[in-house]
Amino acid sequence: MTEASDFDPEEPLSIAVTGAAGFIGSRVVDRLQAAHPDWELTAIDNFYLGTVREIGDVTVQHVDVRDRRRLEDTLSGSDIVMHLAAISGVDDCGEQADLAYETNVYGTENVAWFCRKHGAALIFPFSMAVLGTPESFPITADHPRDPMNWYGRSKLLNERAIETYAEGAFPAHLFLKSNLYGSHAVGQQVVSKGTVINFFLDRALADETLTVYEPGTQARNYIHVKDIARAYVRSAERLADQLAAGETGVETYELASEEDPSVRTVAERVQAIAREYGFDPAVELVENPRAGEETLVEEFGVDTSAARNMLGWEVRHSIDETVRDAVEREAE
Repeated sequence: MTEASDFDPEEPLSIAVTGAAGFIGSRVVDRLQAAHPDWELTAIDNFYLGTVREIGDVTVQHVDVRDRRRLEDTLSGSDIVMHLAAISGVDDCGEQADLAYETNVYGTENVAWFCRKHGAALIFPFSMAVLGTPESFPITADHPRDPMNWYGRSKLLNERAIETYAEGAFPAHLFLKSNLYGSHAVGQQVVSKGTVINFFLDRALADETLTVYEPGTQARNYIHVKDIARAYVRSAERLADQLAAGETGVETYELASEEDPSVRTVAERVQAIAREYGFDPAVELVENPRAGEETLVEEFGVDTSAARNMLGWEVRHSIDETVRDAVEREAE
């Protein structure tokens, strides 16, 4: 049964971030501190992959979203929950299907159920993997769902569950986001993740071969982690207004850039920039271990007008700029 919300628009917001030790979560907590130093922040993670323990004056607490009782105790009093904890990626979810189910499906339902009981707003990202092979471009959140792998299927279950729980109970923002790249710093710690562009960049700086899965022409859209984090901060600001207005239900936003090159093109761009600074990585096409589990479309344009218009969000980073900055630092 849904309880009355404890939200008080006259009090500073209380925000909880799951997955706060990770690639995106640690950046989000850092940006929330900078943008709203009066907000009360709770950061949690089970440290499966996340390595950050302190973010400014916030300590990341060891809490697993699968432990519903402890999770609800920790989230108690939160006005907004940013649920970023997940087993992410096609490979990890395929190799650890049970863990992916428990974390992505059961864990997310635990968070959504807390929000339903207490009227807390919810921010939740899900992946373009829910789409499978897109039927048309540019992609919007209304595109049909037909996931090709367990990662996409788990995220689709999340999307449907949150839509059900949010109706008449709490406002939620769901984010259909494209492939991440880049890094950021939390204090003296650089936080990154082995996504496609980051993988190519790391190998280029080590003069190692940039291996591209066949056919190489498959396109993806790419967005910098810093751009994603800013969107979530803007989302929290909008949700505060929606809580004050007593709104409920789901809004879905697309987060992407205007860059959707093929995987081979990305590798060759990284290679070309690296060569300008004395590195000499090769690019090699290799057998695709994900054959049949990922789309091979040759374009991946995304309509981000909703995020621009409703959240006042914009893309500020580009692939070339990010790669060049990283190569320049390494070459110094």
